[in-house]
Amino acid sequence: MKIVSRNEELLRDALSRIPQSSSRTSLSSSNKLIRFEDISAAAFKIQCGVQKTPCMYSRLSKQYGMDIYLKKEFLQYTGSVKERGVLYLLTSLPQDQQRKGVIVASDSNFSMAVAYHASELRIPVFVIMSASTSPARVKMCREYGAMVISYGTTAKDSQTHARRLAQENGYLYLEEEDSAVYLSGLGTVGLEVYEQVPKLDAVIFPAGGHCGLLAGSSAALKHLNPHISVIGVESENFPILQQSLKAGHPIEDQACSNHHFYGDVSGLCFGSNSLQLTGKLVDKVVAVREEDILISMLRLLEYERATVDAEGAIGLAALVAGKLPELKGKRVAIVICSGNLELHLLQQCIARALTLDNRVCRFSLVLSDCPGDVSKLLEILAREEARVLDIRQERMFVTSELFTVEVTCTVETRDKIHTAQLRNALLERYPTAAWTER
Repeated sequence: MKIVSRNEELLRDALSRIPQSSSRTSLSSSNKLIRFEDISAAAFKIQCGVQKTPCMYSRLSKQYGMDIYLKKEFLQYTGSVKERGVLYLLTSLPQDQQRKGVIVASDSNFSMAVAYHASELRIPVFVIMSASTSPARVKMCREYGAMVISYGTTAKDSQTHARRLAQENGYLYLEEEDSAVYLSGLGTVGLEVYEQVPKLDAVIFPAGGHCGLLAGSSAALKHLNPHISVIGVESENFPILQQSLKAGHPIEDQACSNHHFYGDVSGLCFGSNSLQLTGKLVDKVVAVREEDILISMLRLLEYERATVDAEGAIGLAALVAGKLPELKGKRVAIVICSGNLELHLLQQCIARALTLDNRVCRFSLVLSDCPGDVSKLLEILAREEARVLDIRQERMFVTSELFTVEVTCTVETRDKIHTAQLRNALLERYPTAAWTER
């Protein structure tokens, strides 16, 4: 049965006659119309290769005053939604190219997905990584079945080497872009969300420079129900999508972060196709602070037992920051698209989030260096039900009177109210107690 898109004219306006960026050398990305039929075809073709992830009602709903459903794309095999676009892209390659193989040059979620699905399809796959790549990423890529080659000290070195190898050996150099095939694969998320959550009012996606998920899924959702609000969320530190939409073309000179915390959230805007689709179909794009992203990661870990990275948590961060008050009382789906956060970084993020959430605090006070004085302080903390994480005493460099000790305590509390109660109790007994501001 042929499905006729009600929004075909809108999509045609978005994509027709868009000049292709000459910087993309991996695939000849045609500017054909991205139709609803293309996304449906992608969904059929990749259904056996990627997970149909759950979209579940969240316990966070009461906290934020709306019905929240979380689309858990971080449950894909490589921990990222990028698998959908990558699998459809690889299965669409000509047979002779599949025999020759593909090559990528980064440690991104895109490269991890290429490594896994190319291996599953028995396509020779090579991944070039710089010396600065974390050992965990290198190990994981090898376990997926890719031939990993370490080259150069920067990502640019790796990319140059990968292009040279591709030219010399006939490999196809793959770089994440906004070809119709790749966007159609990513757009299958929109199909699933619409099918899994009836009577949707809004869907929230991560945005940033790599907004293919937002663009492709908005094409599917707006075809199925034009009244569903589609919202993109990016970082205030890197408002790449908003600046690109304002300029009317992808921003190329935007300063971006190489810090692994941000991932694709801080990447350059990689194509006109996705940008034009976003401008035509997406209802709103908002930006959130780094602090809101960290607290969002904490909320997902506590309430959903979901360990996600910045890209995965940024959609919920818009609700944490109060940026979408119009969604109160509505039925909202949030796409949690990625869960690839390195362990050492996860530890830092959670510790910082607890401090930002006023649940870990530090104070210092001066006590007389007499037996029992520290015990009395601990009694107060126990009575106030504060959990002591660390306590230190300083005698040698105390600037107050002789025979005193400076005590610095780090404690954990339940919430902001509990922290205020503890602070009042301590100030009542120790008026000179000093709190370390976060």
